[in-house]
Amino acid sequence: MRYAAVTDRLADLGSAKWALHARARAMAAAGREVIELTIGEPDVPTPPDLIAIAARAMAAGRTGYSDGRGEPALLAALAARYSQRLGRPVAPDQFVNFPGTQTALYAVLTAMAEAGDEVLVGDPMYATYEGLVAAAGATLVRVPLDPAAGFRMQAADVAARLSPRSRVLLLNSPHNPTGAVLRPAEVAALAELALRHDLWLVCDEVYEELIFGGRRLDSPLADPRLAERAVAVSSISKSHAAPGFRAGWCLGPAEFCRRLVPLFEAMLFSSVPFIADMLAAAVAAPSPVAAGMAERFERRAGLIHARLDGVAGLQVHRPEAGMFALIDVRATGLSGLAFAEGLLEREGVAVMPGESFGTALAGWLRVGLSQPDARIETACGRIAAHAAALQGVQA
Repeated sequence: MRYAAVTDRLADLGSAKWALHARARAMAAAGREVIELTIGEPDVPTPPDLIAIAARAMAAGRTGYSDGRGEPALLAALAARYSQRLGRPVAPDQFVNFPGTQTALYAVLTAMAEAGDEVLVGDPMYATYEGLVAAAGATLVRVPLDPAAGFRMQAADVAARLSPRSRVLLLNSPHNPTGAVLRPAEVAALAELALRHDLWLVCDEVYEELIFGGRRLDSPLADPRLAERAVAVSSISKSHAAPGFRAGWCLGPAEFCRRLVPLFEAMLFSSVPFIADMLAAAVAAPSPVAAGMAERFERRAGLIHARLDGVAGLQVHRPEAGMFALIDVRATGLSGLAFAEGLLEREGVAVMPGESFGTALAGWLRVGLSQPDARIETACGRIAAHAAALQGVQA
């Protein structure tokens, strides 16, 4: 049988990247004690008030078809949120409701790039970005994110990789997996490149409310010069501990969103009214759980740094936001994948190999921060023991 070329382009860019996570889950299901530090699950349940809103909406019959843009009350709530955040009017027709950031990114990139176009993405990158670009038929151009610069994208590195085929610059700040947060001067320099080279600027801001130290996000959307070329995607999966509700959105120019709606309708036909009611309430007020998560994740990142940095050759990168810390294990002589596989089998600790997040993290690990402090402490002891055993030294 014949298959469309997209199935070949995506063949190794989906669940294969999460194979170690799946193995850890299978081991746990079989009765093995496993400390799971792989995926970005919030460490608290979805706020009961939000669940109650969704439940009341379902009981009230909000279970029928909607349209492809979203419920009017939700679009108004998003417009109010971003008008306040950006300090300029943002209209309801600049939004489209999506089931999560992932779906929004798929639609946005499909609407911007195709075969023959290039999408510039920081490396390391979130594990699904390669598949998103490949699905659109475009070519992914890797922009190395230097650990010496805190893994923050630098305009000079982008400029060196621009070509006449460049169409989109994909930014992720706060960044997964590194936890980097772009500075105002860096955002301004990237904005200048987008303006000078007629690039779309796509901003994945799903970790906006999980920045450490009480800082606020410096977003390209705040620059009015980018009003016709900047698009943001986000959701309440992280900020409101609601990943299973698949509640997200896209913000962009009105004309872009108008063109995006038929694509949404071809994919999904309708948004979900009872989830839209919950999402409208969530975006209308600060998250009741984000600040606590940010405080705990920052503390746990510090714990990992204190326990492992410099131990048996390991080097720990402390994040500025998000749900993960990074550990450089190259001194052991192993790849990140080999280290992670051995760590899972011998010590029962599941972490993600850096190779799942781009070529720049070969020989690194991504370590989740969602487990309680005591479990993180135990995991650190096991990671140290595994690294020491590999090098024949005392942990």
